[in-house]
Amino acid sequence: MKEKLTIDKLKAEAKAFCFVESKIKNKFLFGVTDGKAVGTHIEHKFQLHLNSKYETTIGSSANGIDLPSEDILTDIKVTSIKQPQSSCPFKDAKQKIFGLGYNLLIFVYDKIDDSKTKTASLNFVSCSFISKERTADYTTTFRLREMVKDNAIVEDIVAYLFDKNIPADEITLNQLAKQILSTPPVQGYLTISNALQWRLQYQRIVTLNEEIEGISKIIDNVKQSNENI
Repeated sequence: MKEKLTIDKLKAEAKAFCFVESKIKNKFLFGVTDGKAVGTHIEHKFQLHLNSKYETTIGSSANGIDLPSEDILTDIKVTSIKQPQSSCPFKDAKQKIFGLGYNLLIFVYDKIDDSKTKTASLNFVSCSFISKERTADYTTTFRLREMVKDNAIVEDIVAYLFDKNIPADEITLNQLAKQILSTPPVQGYLTISNALQWRLQYQRIVTLNEEIEGISKIIDNVKQSNENI
């Protein structure tokens, strides 16, 4: 009988997966420049590994979260160190301020093609687990937290949200402002750009040196990778 997957076991499996995958010479990925194709390959491979070993729920592309069970509630993101970013479904404007509503497990690779062997290597230089509480936009939450400390009123908050083009109507912005004043957001660590889908950028996570509650640096070889570029 399979053991139940936990967040701690998920992190441990992610670390082991990075070490194993970094040693593989992959013919399938040789010459592939489409980051989405690389990401899908790795996501599915990691999901299959988890499913073979643990009792857990594996999501589909349709519901948007790879590990949707309430106790795990984690989406897997795979991205290149050259531009560590990805997209995710837009649900509502609150996600930029109060977080996406689920955790993120981010694999960041440095892809190297070997023309002699016609294979590709994915050197995983960073892997991080971000709890849902830390998945809001860094700059937006930083400024809003400052404004609350400075005794801002609803109109001040609404003006800031409007100025930052938070995608919501006036009624929603007023509701958001009241929520922000009554329950100030936790400091987020993503960069979230407005689009039809949220564009998530992870550079701040990748280069993070300090210990932050809710952010686990599972693999951190970015400095070494940058020296090799």
